[in-house]
Amino acid sequence: MGSQSDRGNFGTKIGVILATAGSAVGLGNIWRFPYMTGQNGGAAFILVYFVFIFLLGIPGMMSEFIIGRHSAANAARAYKALSRGKPWQVVGYMGVITSMIILGFYAVVAGWCLQYLYASIAGQLTGDTNYVTTYFQAFSSDPIKPTLWTIAFILITHYVVVHGVRNGIEKASNLLMPTLFVLMIVIVVASCMLPGAMRGVDFLFNPDFSKVNRSVLLEAMGQAFFSLSLGTACLCTYASYFSRQTNLMKSAFQIALIDTLIAILAGLMIFPSAFSVGVNPDSGPSLIFITLPNVFQQAFSGIIGVGYVISILFYGLLALAALTSTISMHEIGTAFFYEELHTTRQRGAWIETIVCCVIGIFCSLSMGAVEGLSLLGMPFLDFCDHLTAQFLLPLGSFLTCLFIGWYVPKQVVLDEYTNWGTLRGTFFQVWLFAVRFICPVCIMAVFLHQLGII
Repeated sequence: MGSQSDRGNFGTKIGVILATAGSAVGLGNIWRFPYMTGQNGGAAFILVYFVFIFLLGIPGMMSEFIIGRHSAANAARAYKALSRGKPWQVVGYMGVITSMIILGFYAVVAGWCLQYLYASIAGQLTGDTNYVTTYFQAFSSDPIKPTLWTIAFILITHYVVVHGVRNGIEKASNLLMPTLFVLMIVIVVASCMLPGAMRGVDFLFNPDFSKVNRSVLLEAMGQAFFSLSLGTACLCTYASYFSRQTNLMKSAFQIALIDTLIAILAGLMIFPSAFSVGVNPDSGPSLIFITLPNVFQQAFSGIIGVGYVISILFYGLLALAALTSTISMHEIGTAFFYEELHTTRQRGAWIETIVCCVIGIFCSLSMGAVEGLSLLGMPFLDFCDHLTAQFLLPLGSFLTCLFIGWYVPKQVVLDEYTNWGTLRGTFFQVWLFAVRFICPVCIMAVFLHQLGII
């Protein structure tokens, strides 16, 4: 089994936090969280979300950290090492496959962000709502352009990953994450200075506890689960590059905090500008590619050039947020291929890139360019999204909690938790209780809610 030294590892504490937070921060923070917050009681939803970050998010993250760091190997080998050859390694293989499917369809949407960044620079996103809607439909159903952008995005990701953990992933994260944060602050300030913007801030932060019902609780639980990339094997893979001195619990808290902060900043970018022009923001791709181009254009029309600049900054920011996620997804497969096939990192990365490009091409073409590219009545992209979000991720996370909570010897888990007795094991029993009982119940509830059963 490879040791820490010949695999490479993160060089600094801040590198660990920014790279791992980058894996969690993605397009979901920007197009899902603000909308869900606004619809589900504002600050009341954020409070419920925080509760589930503590009950589900941090314990789940810690479980993956322990598996990854203990084995210092790719996801499949990590589960195998801890399970002493028992079939638990299937969970690791499932994580690798899941991450490849996600990278395939995620790169399509990331490619759309690149197209919109280009269109913003070229000044092509000016026109009424109908124009912007038609623009998106025409672009996303084009057989060539979105497919080329998808491949381009995977190749950019490949370029970072092939340079290794310290010179590729850590360097890129140290640059991308602060840039992302600064761009968000600039847009938040501009957005909050618009006339009528405070109504958007009220919508986001005004707690309406009357809206908190069973459905809202389940939505908050699901958001906490997906937002931190639980079940993809990316936390496990990144943790395999952590040093023995990394404080796992402290890191988990810091990553959860950064992830939540960026989601809240996304709300402060979107709602004030939307409310200032009287638009009620929706969720998903339509928010990013149809609603917002029009909102920015109208909201900042009073000052020449500001709407143009904000639009460029926004789509640049989206591309960065997507890239921090695709890097972590790519690394899962890269580590798996080069370690299991006993080849070079470069070859491992190319195998991952080619497989994900093939998935990405099918996903891109299924959005209108090629008729019949569908499974179970859904376009192939939607099918991949559905399969991973509703089945593979919850199943992977559920099995991980059972594995760490009930199968791995408690002493092994305690040693990792306390860095071999150098840290106080405060809350260890509480954390273990959460992993054994609370997390599996929460994950099962998310799964059943997504299927429409509860």
